[in-house]
Amino acid sequence: MKQFKTKIYLLLIMIVFASCSKPAEPIKVSPELFHKSVDKVMEIQIHDIFSPPVASRIFVYPNIAAYEILAQKSSKFKTLVGTLNEFEAIPQADKSKDVNLELAAIIAHMELSKNLIFSEERMASLQDSLYLVWETTNKLQFDQSKAYAFEVIDHMKRYMGHDNYNQTRTMSKFTVDTDDPSRWQPTPPSYMDGIEPHWNEIRPFLLDSAQQFKPEPHPEFSLNKGTKFYEELLEVYNVSQEITKNGDESEEIAIARFWDCNPFVSVTRGHFMFATKKISPGAHWIGITKIASRKTNSDVEETVNAYTKTSIAIADAFISCWDEKYRSNLIRPETLINQTLDPDWLPILQTPPFPEYTSGHSVVSGAASVILTEIFGDDFYFEDDTELPFGLPIRNFKSFYKASSEAAISRLYGGIHYRAAIDNGLKQGKALGHFEAQKLKL
Repeated sequence: MKQFKTKIYLLLIMIVFASCSKPAEPIKVSPELFHKSVDKVMEIQIHDIFSPPVASRIFVYPNIAAYEILAQKSSKFKTLVGTLNEFEAIPQADKSKDVNLELAAIIAHMELSKNLIFSEERMASLQDSLYLVWETTNKLQFDQSKAYAFEVIDHMKRYMGHDNYNQTRTMSKFTVDTDDPSRWQPTPPSYMDGIEPHWNEIRPFLLDSAQQFKPEPHPEFSLNKGTKFYEELLEVYNVSQEITKNGDESEEIAIARFWDCNPFVSVTRGHFMFATKKISPGAHWIGITKIASRKTNSDVEETVNAYTKTSIAIADAFISCWDEKYRSNLIRPETLINQTLDPDWLPILQTPPFPEYTSGHSVVSGAASVILTEIFGDDFYFEDDTELPFGLPIRNFKSFYKASSEAAISRLYGGIHYRAAIDNGLKQGKALGHFEAQKLKL
């Protein structure tokens, strides 16, 4: 009996030992984790009030880091080395270690994003909750994947450090030319300085230079009746008068507000002024990328590919657009209408704090729509719920191009752009998008 009990005891020890030595399960990373990370970045951008060009930079670098990690094992997507300007190969994962590339990619995305925003603790809260689960699931794989992710992050930081962003932080503010009536003037209610006047000095990702897709000139400034410029000025005023006849019920006003995407809206209440926080134009198209990825049940590689290549085009679109904005330095409709037509007129949307030509939303929308069409196809129907958190209803689109056209014309309905800035901006963005699609071999 004693021998029997001893055998049972030894057997139990062996079972326990065997269960303890059983290899841990690999950590699974879903596309939803990347959507969650991108959503968190978007939330923090709104909280921290980054300008649209800076927001595009915050999106793109973490996406590239995740993409390059995954490209090591991908049969569908190739490295961006040799494609991105000045970009060198990231360190390769040590095959002798238990590095989960999908796990390393999401860790790199979150950690690098945290380095690019102000409110780091908001990203840390998401990381901490995920890290606890991953560490419990497979500590060895988590630790080794995280260590590798930080190797890539260090590499990306060096790459980021040479894009001239830090240098532009100390460059001079934009000087307003008060002697030339065609030049941009700060607009109400906050009369902010022109933002990012040196953004054309940021290193492009795929463009040869910021001037590569310089648009045709806007109509010559003139306040003489019958001139092209004056007719465009009148159009902004007349459209505004027409669509506000029945209050806020028109479709045009709904379109304007849906595509507002102005992080700098200021609201005055008595002696107080405060900001209402919204996403940027680039963030709206990142949101559309998420919608398309989910609709097509894209896997992790496909999801990161869509985010990365769309964000590259958006980042270059801002560089291209801002190059033209501060070269042409054109006055906004609100300023001229108040000076010459109606001193009490207000646009439906608040005028953003930078020169008029070309329309940033038009350029960015044109570029993003080309990339997304190349990835997901033409006639791609989608329901855009990006603005639901801001109290705006879903809008439906039959294609990315249809969405980009509506985004562009929203600037006329909103009263913040002339027709030329809209039409030429959309052409500028699409030309840039097709160039980038070819470079990216979409």
